[in-house]
Amino acid sequence: MTEYPLDGTGAVPAAEIAAAWDRELPGVPTSSIGVITPLWRVAKALADERRRTLRRLGIDPATLDLLSTLRRAGEPWTLTTRELAERCLVTAGAISQRVARAEREGLVTRSPSTASRRAVSVMLTDRGHEVVRRAVRGLLAHEETLVANLAPGERRVLGELLEKLGEGVRGGGGRDVPLEPPARSRP
Repeated sequence: MTEYPLDGTGAVPAAEIAAAWDRELPGVPTSSIGVITPLWRVAKALADERRRTLRRLGIDPATLDLLSTLRRAGEPWTLTTRELAERCLVTAGAISQRVARAEREGLVTRSPSTASRRAVSVMLTDRGHEVVRRAVRGLLAHEETLVANLAPGERRVLGELLEKLGEGVRGGGGRDVPLEPPARSRP
C-alpha cells in the first residue's frame, strides 16, 4: 500500500512553515499556522481513516449519517425528512436521495407523517437497526484507538478548544479582513 505523505515523517513541521513565511513576508501574521496546519493534517488523516473503516464495515458515510441520526432520535426511531435534513446538515434533495437508497436496501421505511399532510416520516427497520448497531460499534471501537494516546482530561480539553474554535469559525471570524488580490509579478 502506498504511504500517504502524512503517514511518514516527511511532513514539514508547522513551526518551519511559519518561520519560512516570517522570512518571506515579514509582518504577515503567521501564528495561525501553528494551529490550522496541524488541524488540516489531522482532519485529513481522520477522514481517510473513517473512509477506510467504513469501507471495511460495508457502509458509506451518507447512509451511516442517515441511520445514526434516526437511531439517536430514540424510540420510535422516526423523523420527518425535514428533521433529517436539518440534523444531517444536508439539503432536502440530498436527504431524499439518501432515504430512497436506504429504503431500497431495506434499512428504512417511508410513510405519511402524522405531523402534517405534506410531511414524510422515515423509520428504521429491523435490518437498519442491525446495520447501524454493527457499524457504529465497529467505527467507535476503531476511533477509540485513534485517540488512545490522549488522557481523558486531554480529550476533554481538546474537545472544548475545538468547539470554541468552531464557534469562532462559524461566527464569521476573519470574514471582514480585507484580502489582497494576487500580485501579477513577484516582488
